[in-house]
Amino acid sequence: MHDPYKAGLEHIRAGRWFEAHEELETAWREAPPEERDFYQGLVHVAVAWYQHGRGRPVATERQLEKALRRLEAFEPEHRGVDVRALRSQLAELRGSLDLGGRQPDGI
Repeated sequence: MHDPYKAGLEHIRAGRWFEAHEELETAWREAPPEERDFYQGLVHVAVAWYQHGRGRPVATERQLEKALRRLEAFEPEHRGVDVRALRSQLAELRGSLDLGGRQPDGI
């Protein structure tokens, strides 16, 4: 059976941001209310990197801010994701927006 959450994480790990967004959005819509912020936070991570690839720093920063806010309640770890490490990296990258070739760790 297809698991949009697992597929979304695989796409993130492979740098396929648009596809990750699509899968994680499906997981978010299917999730119980108490899990939705977690999935939506991961959607924001994928969209941030997608926007960065398009050369849109303002959109990237906004998505990173949303991801940080949504994922906070799920620290230190949730559903196999090192949320604390991920949020730390996102905060660091948001401060500089110099993502270089870096991708999100902890996912």
